[in-house]
Amino acid sequence: MHVVQLVPELNQGGVERGVVEFSRELVKLGHRSTVLSAGGRLVTQLNAEGGEHYPAPVCSKNPLTAPWRVQTLRRLFRSLDPDILHARSRVPAWLTYWANKPLGIPWVTTVHGFNSISAYSRIMTRGDRVICVSHPVREHILQHYDVSEDRISVVHRGVDPRVFDPAAIDREWIDAWLEEHGIRNRPILSMVGRISERKGCGTLIRAMNRLRDAHPQLRALIVGDAHPSNHACLRTLQARVRELGLVERVIFTGGIDRVPEVYALSRAVLSCSLKPESFGRSLTEALAMNTPVIAPRHGGALDIVRDGVQGYLFEPDDDEQLAAAIVRVLEREWTGLRDHVLRNFTLDRMTAQVLEVYDSLTATTR
Repeated sequence: MHVVQLVPELNQGGVERGVVEFSRELVKLGHRSTVLSAGGRLVTQLNAEGGEHYPAPVCSKNPLTAPWRVQTLRRLFRSLDPDILHARSRVPAWLTYWANKPLGIPWVTTVHGFNSISAYSRIMTRGDRVICVSHPVREHILQHYDVSEDRISVVHRGVDPRVFDPAAIDREWIDAWLEEHGIRNRPILSMVGRISERKGCGTLIRAMNRLRDAHPQLRALIVGDAHPSNHACLRTLQARVRELGLVERVIFTGGIDRVPEVYALSRAVLSCSLKPESFGRSLTEALAMNTPVIAPRHGGALDIVRDGVQGYLFEPDDDEQLAAAIVRVLEREWTGLRDHVLRNFTLDRMTAQVLEVYDSLTATTR
């Protein structure tokens, strides 16, 4: 099977990482994998792992250039002759819809988020089959759009258990990093992801302020960079930490490549998103490392975390509830976390489920 995925860019991000990982799995199974995008830092990895990348004008939202971009994409489709088109964002989906009109290639969309309700977003429900990354996302599109349930499949994003493996971590790196930051033998919380206002870092800062007297050894790591558009948000958060006298307790680490090691050194991994996340990749990755999680009681986290079983849930932006959850998670020993991921959220499972969706379409065109 020849699969063509379309995504605006291949820079760092959860969707982009997922595209590259899925491409690698397709190649391993003997399929041909092509990605069309405007390019980015992940292109090198994609090509090295057996995928093919073609530069394509699928990023710009300029309506004036849309006719030219549709024609360009149609020529690419004819040249590549794919069995499946798979659009993972709204602009590529619109362009695919029009470019594919005379071609009739089976096509799939994946709804990766709680997009605004609009005619523009509706395109993500127009694929021959629609994949949702969680049940809350599925309910979101069923509530707001006229799409039949039998065209929708829920496929959770998968974790590669070979990468997120407690037995494979670099203990020497962890020891050196903890020593460098002066936090060896301290209970550590981590929040991993790009910094933005919607990620709820302020909720974590307020919770740490509540715990300062009762848990003076506790440290929180905010791990991730801020997009240039969010630099002001980062500066505001850092200023708030200084104002509260929490500089030694809330540490902005910037981006760290050793994400499995960060999960492994943490007593708990937190998501504090103010708006519902479509899934919650950091949660499943942390659980694969046998680290419990704390997450808001909304969005994709509800598919991953059973309160008191894999960690705890709290009401969004409620720092008092978050502080209480942190205390509870530190008081317990946790078991079965990795097994939960191996049963439900692996990359192999995700790949098999997406291929089932493809097969349901290509079987009708053979």
